[in-house]
Amino acid sequence: MAGYIVKRFFASILTMFVLITITFFLMHAVPGGPFSPAEERKVPKSVMEKMEEKFGLNEPLGVQYVNYLKSIAQGDLGISFKQSDVTVNELISRGFPVSAKVGLIAIVIALIVGMLLGITSAIKRGKWPDWLSMIVATIGISIPNFVMTVLMLFLFVVVMKLLPSYGLSSWKHYILPVAGLAFGPIAYIARLMRSSMLEVMRQDYILTARAKGVPEYRVIFKHALKNAIIPIVTYLGPLVAALLTGSFIVERIFSIPGIGRDFVSGISDRDYSVILGLTVFLGIFIIISNFIVDILYAIIDKRVKIEE
Repeated sequence: MAGYIVKRFFASILTMFVLITITFFLMHAVPGGPFSPAEERKVPKSVMEKMEEKFGLNEPLGVQYVNYLKSIAQGDLGISFKQSDVTVNELISRGFPVSAKVGLIAIVIALIVGMLLGITSAIKRGKWPDWLSMIVATIGISIPNFVMTVLMLFLFVVVMKLLPSYGLSSWKHYILPVAGLAFGPIAYIARLMRSSMLEVMRQDYILTARAKGVPEYRVIFKHALKNAIIPIVTYLGPLVAALLTGSFIVERIFSIPGIGRDFVSGISDRDYSVILGLTVFLGIFIIISNFIVDILYAIIDKRVKIEE
């Protein structure tokens, strides 16, 4: 186990280094810069030069890259170019708890509803519950979440006037953002659960348990579910990272002050520090989530061996 953890640690460091490097150089390769809009307002060249000097943008690209790596090593993600005296660390500490709260609720709902739909569909294969579950799953996978979110916004806010359209000041404000985040994962989990359950239910140990007279609910939830849930655990890693760090589109639509909204603003403003910092933060979250998933494999299924 120790050897495996060490290997994964160094692999994670390498992955993070590659992610930072690619993001840094791709971002600087895009035409324009953080202060390009100022040029359109005919700001004097001397002012532009002072701004670039203040943020180190007048240095050669290689020097900027090395300086950024040094800052990352010290846990400093830099200062926003557009929000004066606001660090990227402050943006994350301010926006992440909001995104995480909405995302955590969406994850719980997606797991419960998706697994129930998948199990029901597998048990009632070929019957109306199976068809209904798969229709919901197909719609959820086929329609992008931002389209589904806009449709729900139009239906429940504009037409029926039942729910608020922005903010998070009451429990009603969470309904549409959470539904928008959870609908796609529900569909994907339902399809994964159905196919996995159908495969597991054909295994010999399930047939043996039934032959011994074990009640059907125990066959499903004690014997079949334990092995059928493994594909869900695989999907859970990137899902947790994506939802806990915020959905860019959903947070933008509902004006949620989360980390996703800051990311979108950083891209539109060409705010290099914000883009890089949030990308690094998201990358670390995905790496940690995938590492936890690998450990869960060995806990859930004893047949999965971690090689030293």
